[in-house]
Amino acid sequence: MNYQLYPALNESQEYVVFSSGLGGHGQFWQPQIAAFQQTYHVLIYDHEGCHADSRLLPESYSFGDLAEQIKNLLLQLNIHRFHFIGHAIGGFIGIELTQLLDASELDMQSLTVINGWADLDPHTLKCFQTRLALLEHAGIAAYVAAQALFLYPPSWISQYYLDIEQQEQKQQQDFPPIQNVIRRIAALMHFQITPEHLAKLAQRPVLLIANQDDMLVPYHQSLKFWKLVPQAHLYLMAEGGHASTVTQTPLINHQILKFLHQSR
Repeated sequence: MNYQLYPALNESQEYVVFSSGLGGHGQFWQPQIAAFQQTYHVLIYDHEGCHADSRLLPESYSFGDLAEQIKNLLLQLNIHRFHFIGHAIGGFIGIELTQLLDASELDMQSLTVINGWADLDPHTLKCFQTRLALLEHAGIAAYVAAQALFLYPPSWISQYYLDIEQQEQKQQQDFPPIQNVIRRIAALMHFQITPEHLAKLAQRPVLLIANQDDMLVPYHQSLKFWKLVPQAHLYLMAEGGHASTVTQTPLINHQILKFLHQSR
């Protein structure tokens, strides 16, 4: 399993775990590492099944499997207390992980969910159906090329299109088995927040971050989620798109670090 652990630059004993969205690559969090490493040990990792040489995921693959993966990694690394930060489905992995904490002696000190949702929005569902149709009928290159439209604001794509093209070439070279992409999206579309999840979330600090210009997940879904978790903090950003950790790095880093400091 691929992971990287970046030690804190001070004497901190605290850990921050970052979990990516649908792409599943830990390097998605590269813009966050230096800022968080000033205060925390930083763990990033790759989800199962997200590389070209990955084994095939089973048809029954679910968020329970994704939570079990990170639980086992944390125990392997002897990390028992940590803050968890997830982007979209990475946040859902954190939510699902709360169901495994008692039996594993893990302590999630806080949870941050960036551009998540209370339930699968019809708009988001249509986006995923479109991406699946592209993958099935137009192929990997078309699927990868469309990705930026869901992740970034138009102005960002205009400014950084050369960088985006380079990223797309790398993504095509390391594209996972198509079956894995389909099963990860299926797991995403079937995930539901349950009363059991909400009971566990009520026991810890929660930060929800949403972007009003998110082209994949309407921000009103974070508002709905916020109402389900009374103690949660909500930070609503006007700009940044779905991947605001990339497009609005200083602002989002500041907000999360402030939240983590207040959660101590």
